[in-house]
Amino acid sequence: MSRFPKDFLWGVACASYQCEGGWDADGKGPNIWDEFCHDTAHQHIKNGATGDVACDSYHRFREDVALMKAHNIRAYRFSVSWARVIPDGDGAVNEAGLKYYEDLVDELLANGIEPLVTLYHWDLPSALQDRGGWLNRDIVEAFGRYAGIFAGRMKGKVKKYMTLNEPQCAAAFGYGVGIHAPGWTVSEEKVARVYHHMCLAHSAAYRAVKAEAGEDVQVGVAPCGRLTYPEKDTPANREAAYKATFAMPADDWMFTFNIFLDSVCLKRYADDIPESVRRFAATVDPKDWDLMEAPDFIGVNVYNGKMVDETGAYVARYEGFPQTACRWPVTPEVMHYGPLQIGQRYGKPVYITENGQSCNDRIFLDGQVHDPDRIDFLHRYLLELSKAVGEGLDLRGYMQWSFLDNFEWNRGYDERFGIVYVDYRTGERIPKDSARWYAKVIETNGECL
Repeated sequence: MSRFPKDFLWGVACASYQCEGGWDADGKGPNIWDEFCHDTAHQHIKNGATGDVACDSYHRFREDVALMKAHNIRAYRFSVSWARVIPDGDGAVNEAGLKYYEDLVDELLANGIEPLVTLYHWDLPSALQDRGGWLNRDIVEAFGRYAGIFAGRMKGKVKKYMTLNEPQCAAAFGYGVGIHAPGWTVSEEKVARVYHHMCLAHSAAYRAVKAEAGEDVQVGVAPCGRLTYPEKDTPANREAAYKATFAMPADDWMFTFNIFLDSVCLKRYADDIPESVRRFAATVDPKDWDLMEAPDFIGVNVYNGKMVDETGAYVARYEGFPQTACRWPVTPEVMHYGPLQIGQRYGKPVYITENGQSCNDRIFLDGQVHDPDRIDFLHRYLLELSKAVGEGLDLRGYMQWSFLDNFEWNRGYDERFGIVYVDYRTGERIPKDSARWYAKVIETNGECL
């Protein structure tokens, strides 16, 4: 296998609503996930679960950081709750909210762990949603202001930011099909507007972070989308897979990397955008493209992909194809080809900002949590990722998803992605076998793979 770079950044990831709890603590304002989960008239979440307490990381972050240090974690990618910092999204700053994140950052740094901050991981302040959310262009200025306030407070401490996490999910699931907060179902043309406003908001935040924290601070973004890999490793099949990854068919354009990244990196839409996007594109002020800021790096969230043949057609999965506990397919090959495709198209350094699997974890009779299937999953994916490094991918780091078991959006607490088990009755943390395995991977910079 190819070796990972000497200064490779090994870490873990989590998100504010999924792990923090403290949903109304110390002046935090309500956000759309608070409201979505509390909507008892429509049970949006499995088993009626909420993120009110989640992992209670709001109160237990020092314990969590100590566990990270004990398992050699070098970086922690976490997200900021916008409503904890600015309760109504665009008004007065909540000092207690800012202090919480400053205390977390200080604790990480004191333990030799680099903070990687995501400014938006879907939990929009409710007051902004009441004004139209991502459909209202005013959100661009509000997001830029919030980003600048946070970055100014963390100046000299946080060196890497991501503006948005998976805008594809926030737009497609939140505004397209309505299975995520805010639960809206609008036209495809309006979903395209959501994407455009997110691109402008990323760009406003990019400029604000640089202005407040310094030009040397890295500002990236962490999108997701369809990734494909070739059935055969031939030049023709690789090219077919590349085209399939970035195709924009009318029935599957929302969940693509390029609906977002083409705008901010290439300052245009792809030639094959569907008619609904084309109608919206005709309304865009050409000056908007001059406002777009290409990220300093691209975070790629990778879980699974689709195999294509040399014609670009999807190859059907056989009966009994390997699956995770949440029924996602196990396709380690995508970790080889997918990041290469992103690097090829956009020419930016890449971080793997999420990768992991849900397992049916439980506490065994010996009091431990044994998860060989997760270890096997991560091992396979990391071996494939090393191939991309060997082919020249400018890969800077890998963030395992997730450090703790946590609230998995509309699936509630049934899915356990963590390398640390959380007993939601007591809050107890129990490192799984995978945590010890990952500690060894980090200690050897992947050589043990």
